[in-house]
Order: sequence, then structure tokens, then C-alpha cells
Amino acid sequence: MARDITITARELNPFEHLVLGLLCEGRTNSAIARETSHTEKVIENTIGRSAKAFNIKSDPDTNIRVLLALAYRTHYGDVAFDRLKVPCSHMEIGADGKSICNREIH
Repeated sequence: MARDITITARELNPFEHLVLGLLCEGRTNSAIARETSHTEKVIENTIGRSAKAFNIKSDPDTNIRVLLALAYRTHYGDVAFDRLKVPCSHMEIGADGKSICNREIH
């Protein structure tokens, strides 16, 4: 089933960026709560608000965390992969000797 995910309905605040960055690293709510010194309920609420910012709605067939991670990475880039030191499979060396992502070149 195709989903229409809005880029964002509003700008995310710094805490939402932090939580979503950790979510993109595969962290559980419990792990995010420990790392940010907040309760799991605060993390759950932050994820819920962030999902609304991307117009992602809950239903029995939807994993909000997966769609939210995809939407966040699509809008804000692959910072989570950079932190994990996972190389982009689209990287190549350009004419100027610098690495560039050929996914953006058409």
C-alpha cells in the first residue's frame, strides 16, 4: 500500500531531531530514554508528535517507527548512517577528486 508522507507539516525541534536520529540508529524507546535522561513516555510522545509532523497516522498495518525513520532520513539526510560509519553505496569520486553521491546525479 502506497503512503503519502508529507515532508513535514512543521519544523522539528532539537529534541525531536535527537530522538529521531537515535530512532534511525535502531534504538528502542527504552534506550533513547536512557540516553536522553527522559522517561519512555516522553520518548513515546515525542515520536508520536514527530509522526504527526510527517502526517504519518497509526493503523493496525503500519509500523510508525519504520515510516518515521524513512521519512526523517528522506527529509534530513543520512546522518544516522554517518554516525554508524555505514558508507553510502552511491559514493564515487568526482572529477575534482571529492566524494559525491551519484544518487543525486541524473
